[in-house]
Amino acid sequence: MRVRDWVILSGNANRPLAQKICEKLGKPLGRADVRRFSDGEIFVEIGENVRGRDVYVIQSTCRPVNDTLMEMLVIIDALKRASAKEVTAVVPYYGYARQDRKVAPRTPISAKLVADLFDAAGATRLVAMDLHAGQIQGFFNIPFDNLFASPVLLEYLQKEMSKNEELVIVSPDAGGFERARAFAKRLNSNVAMIDKRRTAPNVAKAMNVIGEVDGKIAIILDDMIDTAGTLTEAAQAVLQKGARQVYAVATHGVLSGPALERIHESKIEKVIITDTILLSPEAAACSKIVQLSVADLLAEAIYRIHNYDSVSSLFI
Repeated sequence: MRVRDWVILSGNANRPLAQKICEKLGKPLGRADVRRFSDGEIFVEIGENVRGRDVYVIQSTCRPVNDTLMEMLVIIDALKRASAKEVTAVVPYYGYARQDRKVAPRTPISAKLVADLFDAAGATRLVAMDLHAGQIQGFFNIPFDNLFASPVLLEYLQKEMSKNEELVIVSPDAGGFERARAFAKRLNSNVAMIDKRRTAPNVAKAMNVIGEVDGKIAIILDDMIDTAGTLTEAAQAVLQKGARQVYAVATHGVLSGPALERIHESKIEKVIITDTILLSPEAAACSKIVQLSVADLLAEAIYRIHNYDSVSSLFI
């Protein structure tokens, strides 16, 4: 039986993460020239023979979202036209995930549109991490694996937090309560929630804290930190209710707009995120931000998918 050959490629969004994944798998990062014409059009030239081979393309659709998304789609199209056997899109951060339903009349469901674009480009499988809305998997007509960064984040918290400390996991809104409860169970801690009212996109106002936080170390848990408005409002709310210290944990550090300024000025001790999104030099220099790598987790998922092994043990 012939061994299935495979290639790993990357766009320009987060090449350091792709390099780490390749190091874990013991494979070189394949050659792909992704460049732009003077008017901004994206051009891709694959520098590997991919005929009849399985290809894994690693690219977070992060800022600039439209550019990184288009890069990914053009790479996939180039691979299909070069007769690649299977093309798996590995998208650690899936952009447009917050637009998963109509929130007002005459508005789009952009997460579905992006799913259609991946299908049309020719992806045969998609791997993502900590989708903002799990139902996005249903927008695809191809296999979809939604991994979770919880093993990496939990390992850090278990090492850094004293076993004698009384912790409380805080969800910044009702939508994240199940995630917070799962973390709390593994840390043997309590759980609380913020009653948040959003007055406009990227604008949130924390109202009430539901649960006991007085005298405890609060860990605010979310899937992403964008402008950090929700995060800093939640931190202020739990401190006002008597929490001794506040930490923040999230998978995706989008950190756009005033996020860094808000984090720096807040009373949050540490903001723990992963490397699904490449940090800007300013964010990397921020003393409050700790970045953990999910390269091992993604590499293990790619290895199991390629060898037709179960990946269900990674869904925790």
